[in-house]
Amino acid sequence: MIRIFPTRRRHCALLVLCACFELAGAKDVPLPQPLKASHVPAITREALDQARPVVAKHAMVVSAQHYATMAGVEILRQGGNAIDAAVAVGYAEAVVHPCCGNIGGGGFMTIHRNDGENLFLNFREKAPAKATPDMFLDAHGEVVPNRSTDSYLGVGVPGTVMGLNTALAKYGKLPLKQVIAPAIKLARDGYLLQQGDVNILNDSVGDFARHPNVAAIFLNHGKPFVAGERVVQKNLSHSLEQIAVGGSDAFYKGAIARAVVAASEANGGILALQDFADYTVQWETPIQCTYHDHTIISAPPPSSGGTTLCEIAQIIQPYPFAEWGYGSVEAVHYFAEAERRAFADRNTYLGDPAFVKNPIEELLSSAHAEKLRATILPDKATPSAQITGHLGATEGDHTTHYSVVDKDGNAVAVTYTINFLFGTRQIAGDTGFFLNDEMDDFTSKPGVANAAGLVQGKVNQVEPGKRPLSSMTPTIVLRDGKPFLLTGSPGDATIISTTLQSIINVIDYGMNVQQAVNAPRMHQQWYPDEVWIEDGMLTPQARRQLEAMGYKFTMIHAMGADEAILIDPKTGRREGANDRRRPAGLAAGY
Repeated sequence: MIRIFPTRRRHCALLVLCACFELAGAKDVPLPQPLKASHVPAITREALDQARPVVAKHAMVVSAQHYATMAGVEILRQGGNAIDAAVAVGYAEAVVHPCCGNIGGGGFMTIHRNDGENLFLNFREKAPAKATPDMFLDAHGEVVPNRSTDSYLGVGVPGTVMGLNTALAKYGKLPLKQVIAPAIKLARDGYLLQQGDVNILNDSVGDFARHPNVAAIFLNHGKPFVAGERVVQKNLSHSLEQIAVGGSDAFYKGAIARAVVAASEANGGILALQDFADYTVQWETPIQCTYHDHTIISAPPPSSGGTTLCEIAQIIQPYPFAEWGYGSVEAVHYFAEAERRAFADRNTYLGDPAFVKNPIEELLSSAHAEKLRATILPDKATPSAQITGHLGATEGDHTTHYSVVDKDGNAVAVTYTINFLFGTRQIAGDTGFFLNDEMDDFTSKPGVANAAGLVQGKVNQVEPGKRPLSSMTPTIVLRDGKPFLLTGSPGDATIISTTLQSIINVIDYGMNVQQAVNAPRMHQQWYPDEVWIEDGMLTPQARRQLEAMGYKFTMIHAMGADEAILIDPKTGRREGANDRRRPAGLAAGY
């Protein structure tokens, strides 16, 4: 396990006793799963003591798949900026990281431009026009298991293609044909699998086998792929080539949309061509808050991420985390209690701003933070049953995050998803890409937990054209107005915990960015009334003390996968960190 004992702010010593992580193949729902021996390498004291980021002078790209990272670096070297590179990575991950990267899903992009402007692009999926609040219930009003995750009813209208193309057109320097070219080549010519890729693919072999058009691509003559073999995706290459020529219209008004709708109709879904034609992306004002002299720029609704992260940060800000130290009883207690209260607010009040009023100012006010802070007992866990939304009456690790910084100081953080691993595990006809099951992020029935264990209210019920509430949290931290740290993660509700803990690990505990993303994590989301921890988060003694205070712990083998960049404020060098939980990922720059 990892323990960090700071002697003062920005200085620490790292003591490693033992740490084991499942590197890939976990479900997006961060619940306990059996360990797979091949996924749990030994972590030595020396390896963690010596953890250092990749350093580059000019620019840096970090993603969960090495081919995608190199696609971004290639575009930067061709004269592109951070937005160009981010779009290149997004399209490339749709090829080489098909579990999670996508053109069949949606997501968010947080941008800091070198002129000081902060932007947020919402390309989250939308519910089809025929969607209804009770579409996932049976005749008795009970939730039908797996209807929102394993069927075409779970598919929302994808947003990634329009999102990437919109960002490129507004702030990129290079044409779409040039930026998408690396992805087309990877799909057409294929790419060689590393063990990290195989671990993820082999988690869904049974699902692939049930669909001939999927098995033809993601099984090798009916058998699982092994490391060193090549995956070729001619159908996906053709879809990407159509987008390269026809832009967003090729996806939303052409043969691709027709193929998806035809498959939906043939399999009991409700998608219509008009749903694709009506889809829009939205530029929004990002959430902004401060934490220890740093400015956090993050995702606003329909993401809950930025709001919840900032609410937690506001609650814990007065506490001396740097003195307490990483993994201490005090730090874990107050972080868990802040999360418990912030997630209660998240699940009660937040939703798509086109449909509900999000009380952001109240949730992030100092008065609200002070009120919540006053309810935290110093020596006892608060039962979640005693916590409610505090303003008065009224996706899996199958997401993926990547970060890009260019030579001019433009910074882009992107988190996008198809929800569960490989979404619905289905491909429409010969389109070549997996479809999302993002409708599960809605509230199928108020008060009933979704597949991520989140108990939510009516504000996130299914409605036509509505975007489901998300936990994706692409975040840029500024120091003195300039990019300092880019962070974000997959992991459904644990995204928020992962992202904030990486920030705290750097700012409070003095870790370098590689140590910050490698360190074991914890998560508390109101319900279930337990704290999820990775192996190594707590010493046996600390765990016993916390259990005596009323905490129940559940061990999680892998939580999130932060692909982070830190910009040294003194030298300006870019320091990239690929999360060890995604061994096929890469930090690279020039």
